Amino acid sequence: MAQEIRTISSPFLVERIRHLADHRPERRTYTFLGDREGEVDHLTFGEIDLRARAIAVRLRHDLSPGDRALLVYPPGLDYILGFLGCLYAGVVAVPAYPPNPLRLARTLPRLQAIVSGSGARLALTTSAVAAMAHAMSALAPELSALEWVATDGLDQSTAVLWQAPTMDERAIAFLQYTSGSTGDPRGVMVTHGNLAANAELIARRFALTEETRACSWLPPYHDMGLIGTLLQPLYTGLFCVLMSPLTFLKHPIRWLRAISEYRVDVSGGPNFAYDLCVRKVSPEQCATLDLRCWRIAFNGSEPVRLRTIEQFTRTFAACGFRREAFFPCYGLAEATLLVSGGPYGIPLLTGSFDAAALEQHRVVAVDHDGAALVGCGAVAETGEVRIVDPETCLTLPPGRVGEVWIAGPGVAAGYWELPEATRRTFDAWTVDDQKGPFLRTGDYGFCHEGQLFITGRLKDLIIIDGRNIYPQDIEATVEQCHTAVKPGGCAAFAVDAGNGEQVIVAVEINERMPGAHTSERELLVTAIQREVAEQHELRVHDVVLLKSGALPKTSSGKLQRSECRALYLRGELQTVAV
Repeated sequence: MAQEIRTISSPFLVERIRHLADHRPERRTYTFLGDREGEVDHLTFGEIDLRARAIAVRLRHDLSPGDRALLVYPPGLDYILGFLGCLYAGVVAVPAYPPNPLRLARTLPRLQAIVSGSGARLALTTSAVAAMAHAMSALAPELSALEWVATDGLDQSTAVLWQAPTMDERAIAFLQYTSGSTGDPRGVMVTHGNLAANAELIARRFALTEETRACSWLPPYHDMGLIGTLLQPLYTGLFCVLMSPLTFLKHPIRWLRAISEYRVDVSGGPNFAYDLCVRKVSPEQCATLDLRCWRIAFNGSEPVRLRTIEQFTRTFAACGFRREAFFPCYGLAEATLLVSGGPYGIPLLTGSFDAAALEQHRVVAVDHDGAALVGCGAVAETGEVRIVDPETCLTLPPGRVGEVWIAGPGVAAGYWELPEATRRTFDAWTVDDQKGPFLRTGDYGFCHEGQLFITGRLKDLIIIDGRNIYPQDIEATVEQCHTAVKPGGCAAFAVDAGNGEQVIVAVEINERMPGAHTSERELLVTAIQREVAEQHELRVHDVVLLKSGALPKTSSGKLQRSECRALYLRGELQTVAV
C-alpha cells in the first residue's frame, strides 16, 4: 500500500489527495495545536477530500474556473481546506494575511491592495472573521463588494455533487502575493506545473517519505509556510504538526516540545527562530526535550548566520540536537519556493572569505579572520543558476559576486496583470551567450564548492567610497555589541546627506532602556559607533534608538529596510533618541 501511494504519477495535487483519500482515508495528515495547552484538532485524508469537495461545490455556485477567491483565515485547518477547495473547483486561490481587528486602520490597506490587484469577488473565511466583514467594509470600500463565505458552516453532504475540473499544468493554481519586503505586494502566478515541480524537488532534497513527520509554525500565507509545510504533506503523504506563528513567538518552547513529543524529523524556519529559542528556552525546559529525532532543521527566508548555528547547537546539544541537522536553503516566491538546499546527507558548508574582497564583489577564501558565510546547498538539478553582473547582464566567471539568475520548472509564470514588472523580472537574457529567459532574483550571491552562497539584496546594498557594504553585516555587528540591542531589531541603510552616502543605523532597544538615563543611551550609541568603525571601517552618521516593535517588518517577519529608510527621511520612526 505504501509503495502504491508514493508511485502515483499525477502532477496535480487534487488527484494525489483523491488517491490518498481512497487508499488511506483514516490516516491522519495534520494535527493542529491550539494556543492553549491541550487544544488539539486533527484532519485525515478522507476528511480533507470530503470537506474540500463541499467547498468546491459552493465556490462553483458563483465562480468559474480561473476566477479568483480570496482566503482570509487565521492559521489553522480551515485555511488548508479553503485553499484546497479552490483547487478542487479550478478557482485561483489568493491567500491573504487576515487583518488584526485591533489595528484595522494599519492592517487593512494590504488586504485592500490584494483585493484590487487580484480582482477577487468572493472571500472564503471562518464564521468568526465573516462576522467582522461589515466593520472591515466600512473602513475599506474595496471589501464591500466581496461575498463572504464561511466554510466552517457548509453542509458537507453537498460533496457528492462535486465534479472534477479540467486539469492543465499551465493553469494558475494560486496567486502568491509577495511579502512586500522590497516594495508593493505583487501576485506571483504559480501554476499547477510549478507547484508539482517544486514539491517533487523538496521531496527529493529533503528525502521525504510517507513515514516522515514534520512540524511547522510558519505563516501559511507565504511560500515557505504554504508550500514547504502545508501542501507538502498532501503531495508526499507525510504527517505534519501545525501551530500558529503567534503561539511560537509567545512560547518558543512549544515548537521544540512538539518536535520532541511527536518525534518530528523535519522542521525549521528563518534564522531568527533559532535565535529566539536560544534566548527564550530555559535550561529547565531544555531538560524536558529529546531532539535526537530531528534530522533536518531547515534554515531559510533570511540570511543564515553561522553564529546562530553554533549557539543553537551548543544550547540544545544536551537534548540530542546535532549540528549536522542544520539544512540551510534558499528560495523565493517567484521560484514557487526552493531554489537550492541539500541534498540531505551532504555536510554543512561554511566558509571564511576576505571581507575587503567581497566589497569589490570578489570571492577570496581565507583561513581565519574573514567574513563567515554559510552555503545554502546545491542548486536544483532540474534548473540552472547563473551569477550575472546586474548592470551589464554578462555572466560572471567563478570567484565573482553578482546577481543570482535562475531558470527551471519551478519559476512562476510572472506577476498577475503586471506585464512590465513581469518582463523586467522574469524575462532576463544574458548578453554574452544570449541565454534565457531567466528570473532575476534581486539577490547577490556566488557559487563556491558546489553550493550557492547568498550575500544580500541588491536594493539594500550600501555603497560608500566605492565599497559594497551588505547591511546585514553591519546589523550583525550592532546586535552583538551591547545587551540593550533587541535581537533581530536592527536596520542599516544609507541616505544622501548632501556630501555623499552616509550610514544610518536604526536600533530597537530592550524595554528597560526607554526610561533609562540619557547617559546610558549615550553609552549605547558610542558602543555601536565604535564597533561598526572597528569591524567595518565605517562611520555611522546617525544611530536612531527605537521603541520595541518600531522597525517595519512584513507579515512574515522580514525586515523592510527600504520602508525604514523612508520613515527615517520623513521623521516618522518611533524614536527614543537620535
